[in-house]
Amino acid sequence: MKTLVISPTYNERKNIQLLVEKVLDPNPEFHLLIVDDNSPDGTGEIVKNLQKSYSNLYLEVRPGKAGLGTAYLFGFKWALERDYDAIVQMDADLSHDPNDVPRLVAELTDNDLVIGSRYIDGVSVVNWPIRRLILSYGANMYSRTITGMPINDGTGGFKAWRVSLMEKIELNKVRSQGYSFQIEMNFRAWLKGARIKEEPIIFHDRTIGESKMSKTIMYEAIWMVWRLRIWKIFGWI
Repeated sequence: MKTLVISPTYNERKNIQLLVEKVLDPNPEFHLLIVDDNSPDGTGEIVKNLQKSYSNLYLEVRPGKAGLGTAYLFGFKWALERDYDAIVQMDADLSHDPNDVPRLVAELTDNDLVIGSRYIDGVSVVNWPIRRLILSYGANMYSRTITGMPINDGTGGFKAWRVSLMEKIELNKVRSQGYSFQIEMNFRAWLKGARIKEEPIIFHDRTIGESKMSKTIMYEAIWMVWRLRIWKIFGWI
Protein backbone atom coordinates (compact mmCIF):
# COMPACT_ATOMS: atom_id res chain seq x y z
CA MET A 1 0.00 0.00 0.00
CA LYS A 2 1.29 3.44 -0.88
CA THR A 3 1.51 4.89 2.63
CA LEU A 4 1.87 8.43 3.96
CA VAL A 5 2.72 9.08 7.60
CA ILE A 6 1.56 12.51 8.79
CA SER A 7 3.03 14.23 11.83
CA PRO A 8 2.09 17.79 12.83
CA THR A 9 4.80 19.81 14.58
CA TYR A 10 5.14 22.92 16.67
CA ASN A 11 8.47 23.46 18.45
CA GLU A 12 9.71 19.88 18.07
CA ARG A 13 13.34 20.56 17.09
CA LYS A 14 14.59 18.25 19.87
CA ASN A 15 12.60 15.29 18.54
CA ILE A 16 12.17 15.79 14.81
CA GLN A 17 15.40 14.26 13.46
CA LEU A 18 14.97 11.10 15.54
CA LEU A 19 11.34 10.82 14.40
CA VAL A 20 12.33 11.05 10.73
CA GLU A 21 15.11 8.49 11.15
CA LYS A 22 12.95 6.02 13.09
CA VAL A 23 10.04 6.23 10.62
CA LEU A 24 11.92 6.25 7.31
CA ASP A 25 15.18 4.35 7.83
CA PRO A 26 13.49 0.95 8.40
CA ASN A 27 10.61 1.78 6.03
CA PRO A 28 12.02 3.43 2.90
CA GLU A 29 8.81 2.59 1.04
CA PHE A 30 6.80 4.92 3.31
CA HIS A 31 6.49 8.67 2.84
CA LEU A 32 6.51 11.12 5.75
CA LEU A 33 4.77 14.51 5.72
CA ILE A 34 5.63 17.04 8.41
CA VAL A 35 2.98 19.74 8.80
CA ASP A 36 4.76 22.48 10.72
CA ASP A 37 2.97 25.52 12.14
CA ASN A 38 5.92 27.85 11.51
CA SER A 39 7.70 26.69 14.67
CA PRO A 40 9.79 29.53 16.12
CA ASP A 41 12.37 27.01 17.36
CA GLY A 42 13.40 26.12 13.79
CA THR A 43 11.76 22.70 13.47
CA GLY A 44 10.99 23.39 9.82
CA GLU A 45 14.61 24.25 9.02
CA ILE A 46 15.79 20.93 10.45
CA VAL A 47 13.28 19.10 8.26
CA LYS A 48 14.47 21.02 5.19
CA ASN A 49 18.03 19.89 5.88
CA LEU A 50 16.89 16.30 6.34
CA GLN A 51 15.13 16.41 2.97
CA LYS A 52 18.58 16.40 1.39
CA SER A 53 18.98 12.84 2.66
CA TYR A 54 15.39 11.63 2.40
CA SER A 55 13.58 11.94 -0.94
CA ASN A 56 10.44 10.54 0.73
CA LEU A 57 10.29 13.31 3.35
CA TYR A 58 7.90 16.21 2.72
CA LEU A 59 7.37 19.49 4.56
CA GLU A 60 4.45 21.87 4.52
CA VAL A 61 4.78 25.02 6.63
CA ARG A 62 1.62 26.86 7.67
CA PRO A 63 1.63 30.56 8.65
CA GLY A 64 1.25 30.00 12.40
CA LYS A 65 -0.06 27.80 15.16
CA ALA A 66 -3.57 26.73 14.12
CA GLY A 67 -4.22 23.57 16.10
CA LEU A 68 -3.77 19.83 15.81
CA GLY A 69 -7.09 19.16 14.11
CA THR A 70 -6.54 21.60 11.26
CA ALA A 71 -2.99 20.30 10.81
CA TYR A 72 -4.25 16.76 10.33
CA LEU A 73 -7.05 17.89 8.03
CA PHE A 74 -4.46 19.71 5.95
CA GLY A 75 -2.38 16.53 5.81
CA PHE A 76 -5.37 14.32 4.98
CA LYS A 77 -6.36 16.53 2.06
CA TRP A 78 -2.72 16.64 0.91
CA ALA A 79 -2.70 12.83 0.85
CA LEU A 80 -6.03 12.56 -0.97
CA GLU A 81 -4.68 14.76 -3.75
CA ARG A 82 -1.68 12.45 -4.25
CA ASP A 83 -3.23 9.00 -4.62
CA TYR A 84 -2.05 7.32 -1.43
CA ASP A 85 -3.68 4.07 -0.30
CA ALA A 86 -3.05 4.45 3.44
CA ILE A 87 -2.55 7.30 5.88
CA VAL A 88 -0.93 7.05 9.30
CA GLN A 89 -1.25 9.83 11.86
CA MET A 90 1.21 10.04 14.73
CA ASP A 91 2.65 12.52 17.20
CA ALA A 92 6.10 13.98 16.60
CA ASP A 93 7.19 13.71 20.23
CA LEU A 94 7.92 9.95 19.99
CA SER A 95 5.15 9.06 22.43
CA HIS A 96 3.96 6.88 19.56
CA ASP A 97 6.56 4.22 18.75
CA PRO A 98 7.60 4.41 15.07
CA ASN A 99 8.28 0.67 15.21
CA ASP A 100 4.51 0.15 15.47
CA VAL A 101 3.74 1.90 12.18
CA PRO A 102 4.21 -1.14 9.90
CA ARG A 103 2.02 -3.23 12.23
CA LEU A 104 -0.84 -0.73 12.06
CA VAL A 105 -0.56 -0.49 8.28
CA ALA A 106 -0.55 -4.28 7.92
CA GLU A 107 -3.84 -4.46 9.83
CA LEU A 108 -5.47 -2.34 7.10
CA THR A 109 -5.57 -5.46 4.95
CA ASP A 110 -8.80 -6.43 6.73
CA ASN A 111 -9.81 -3.11 8.30
CA ASP A 112 -10.59 0.47 7.30
CA LEU A 113 -9.32 2.17 10.46
CA VAL A 114 -6.76 0.80 12.90
CA ILE A 115 -6.38 2.62 16.22
CA GLY A 116 -3.21 2.26 18.26
CA SER A 117 -4.97 1.70 21.57
CA ARG A 118 -3.66 2.35 25.06
CA TYR A 119 -6.68 0.71 26.68
CA ILE A 120 -7.53 -2.42 24.67
CA ASP A 121 -5.04 -4.68 26.44
CA GLY A 122 -5.19 -3.34 29.99
CA VAL A 123 -3.59 0.08 30.45
CA SER A 124 -0.42 0.56 28.39
CA VAL A 125 0.92 3.98 29.35
CA VAL A 126 4.46 4.82 30.53
CA ASN A 127 5.58 7.91 32.47
CA TRP A 128 2.15 9.43 33.04
CA PRO A 129 1.25 10.79 36.48
CA ILE A 130 -1.77 9.02 37.95
CA ARG A 131 -3.90 12.19 37.62
CA ARG A 132 -3.26 12.34 33.86
CA LEU A 133 -3.99 8.64 33.48
CA ILE A 134 -7.28 8.90 35.36
CA LEU A 135 -8.28 11.93 33.28
CA SER A 136 -7.52 10.16 29.99
CA TYR A 137 -9.17 6.88 30.94
CA GLY A 138 -12.20 8.70 32.28
CA ALA A 139 -12.47 10.82 29.14
CA ASN A 140 -12.58 7.68 27.02
CA MET A 141 -15.26 6.06 29.18
CA TYR A 142 -17.25 9.31 29.00
CA SER A 143 -16.89 9.49 25.21
CA ARG A 144 -17.92 5.85 24.76
CA THR A 145 -20.96 6.26 27.00
CA ILE A 146 -22.29 9.46 25.42
CA THR A 147 -21.63 8.67 21.75
CA GLY A 148 -22.26 4.92 21.84
CA MET A 149 -19.05 4.21 19.89
CA PRO A 150 -17.63 0.78 20.73
CA ILE A 151 -14.08 2.15 20.97
CA ASN A 152 -11.95 1.93 24.12
CA ASP A 153 -9.39 4.56 23.15
CA GLY A 154 -11.37 7.18 21.28
CA THR A 155 -8.94 9.99 22.10
CA GLY A 156 -5.79 8.26 20.90
CA GLY A 157 -3.88 9.96 18.09
CA PHE A 158 -1.94 7.03 16.63
CA LYS A 159 -4.04 5.66 13.78
CA ALA A 160 -3.89 4.12 10.31
CA TRP A 161 -6.60 4.85 7.75
CA ARG A 162 -7.56 3.38 4.44
CA VAL A 163 -7.81 6.29 2.01
CA SER A 164 -11.02 4.74 0.67
CA LEU A 165 -12.60 5.40 4.10
CA MET A 166 -11.12 8.88 4.37
CA GLU A 167 -12.71 9.76 1.02
CA LYS A 168 -16.15 8.99 2.47
CA ILE A 169 -15.71 11.39 5.40
CA GLU A 170 -16.68 14.99 4.70
CA LEU A 171 -13.50 16.57 6.01
CA ASN A 172 -14.78 20.12 5.49
CA LYS A 173 -17.44 19.46 8.14
CA VAL A 174 -14.94 18.43 10.86
CA ARG A 175 -14.73 21.17 13.48
CA SER A 176 -12.78 19.75 16.44
CA GLN A 177 -9.26 20.14 17.79
CA GLY A 178 -7.15 18.15 20.26
CA TYR A 179 -8.79 15.20 21.98
CA SER A 180 -12.16 15.94 20.45
CA PHE A 181 -10.72 15.87 16.92
CA GLN A 182 -9.75 12.24 17.43
CA ILE A 183 -13.21 11.46 18.83
CA GLU A 184 -15.01 13.21 15.99
CA MET A 185 -12.99 11.48 13.26
CA ASN A 186 -13.63 8.08 14.86
CA PHE A 187 -17.31 8.91 15.19
CA ARG A 188 -17.64 9.89 11.55
CA ALA A 189 -15.82 6.72 10.49
CA TRP A 190 -18.09 4.60 12.71
CA LEU A 191 -21.22 6.17 11.21
CA LYS A 192 -19.91 5.26 7.74
CA GLY A 193 -19.88 1.60 8.77
CA ALA A 194 -16.08 1.38 8.81
CA ARG A 195 -14.33 -1.78 9.92
CA ILE A 196 -12.49 -0.49 12.98
CA LYS A 197 -9.86 -2.38 14.95
CA GLU A 198 -7.98 -1.38 18.08
CA GLU A 199 -4.42 -2.65 18.07
CA PRO A 200 -2.59 -2.59 21.44
CA ILE A 201 0.37 -0.22 21.73
CA ILE A 202 2.54 1.08 24.55
CA PHE A 203 2.27 4.85 24.89
CA HIS A 204 5.38 6.61 26.19
CA ASP A 205 4.77 10.14 27.46
CA ARG A 206 7.15 12.69 26.01
CA THR A 207 10.47 13.08 27.84
CA ILE A 208 11.70 16.00 25.70
CA GLY A 209 9.83 19.24 24.98
CA GLU A 210 6.55 20.48 26.40
CA SER A 211 3.05 19.02 26.27
CA LYS A 212 0.50 20.83 24.08
CA MET A 213 -2.38 19.84 26.39
CA SER A 214 -4.50 22.72 27.72
CA LYS A 215 -7.74 23.27 29.62
CA THR A 216 -9.34 24.58 26.42
CA ILE A 217 -8.66 21.29 24.67
CA MET A 218 -10.12 19.32 27.58
CA TYR A 219 -13.26 21.47 27.78
CA GLU A 220 -13.79 21.15 24.03
CA ALA A 221 -13.71 17.37 24.33
CA ILE A 222 -16.30 17.41 27.13
CA TRP A 223 -18.81 19.34 25.04
CA MET A 224 -18.00 17.84 21.65
CA VAL A 225 -19.26 14.35 22.52
CA TRP A 226 -22.71 15.83 23.25
CA ARG A 227 -22.64 17.74 19.98
CA LEU A 228 -21.81 14.55 18.11
CA ARG A 229 -24.72 12.77 19.74
CA ILE A 230 -27.11 15.61 18.90
CA TRP A 231 -25.80 15.86 15.34
CA LYS A 232 -26.41 12.12 14.90
CA ILE A 233 -29.97 12.34 16.25
CA PHE A 234 -30.89 15.16 13.87
CA GLY A 235 -28.93 13.80 10.92
CA TRP A 236 -26.52 16.72 10.83
CA ILE A 237 -23.41 14.55 10.50
